Amino acid sequence: MAFLSAAGGNLSGGGTSRGEGSDTPDDPADEVEDFPVMWAGPGTIARTLPWQLDPGRADQKHHVTHLIVTDRRIVIVHLPFDKKDMERIDDNVIWECPRSDIGSVELKNFKDGEDFRVTFVDGSWCRLRCKARRKLTRCLAPPRELIALESLTPQQRATVLEFAAERETPASVSPVITRNPTGRIRVEILLPSRYTSLFGASEVNITMEPDGTRVDIGDYLPEDF
Repeated sequence: MAFLSAAGGNLSGGGTSRGEGSDTPDDPADEVEDFPVMWAGPGTIARTLPWQLDPGRADQKHHVTHLIVTDRRIVIVHLPFDKKDMERIDDNVIWECPRSDIGSVELKNFKDGEDFRVTFVDGSWCRLRCKARRKLTRCLAPPRELIALESLTPQQRATVLEFAAERETPASVSPVITRNPTGRIRVEILLPSRYTSLFGASEVNITMEPDGTRVDIGDYLPEDF
């Protein structure tokens, strides 16, 4: 068993989950009697996590970590942080694993409500902190199937392309299209102009009905957020 404080840096950007904190522990043994943030035997996946996630060893004033989720893997990058030049992005990959290695992801609300626990398929796990944990874990637990632009109906595709044009989306950037539990379709665009070293990627998004009609935010259901 090894303990590593993996709550350092931002891990991913934009927003916050403040307000979800709780003084009531979900697991008193691990949140009151002790507070392990990693359970990882020799040779397990969690044991390979990078030391830069440890706030006791990393220079958090001048460096941050971000977690990037793709359709095939999760990647942790490490980069310098300067309040005077947050648009400077000079990151290095320090860890990665296939998404298939993730068994489950659980939100942890004890105290500040920014934690979540990742359990890998071999049973090892780590507890991480992210200022935008719901935006991050929405892509992991359960993983949402990505929808190809070409597979949309003509009406749906027209709505996506119209939205991309409104945001002056570069041709090199593809919209991220997923289906909400409500059956509605969510379209997110990660614009390079909105990347910062502190907050990471901050998307613009719309939600549309199956017929391609945009949904006004006042008509969103809880599962659409």
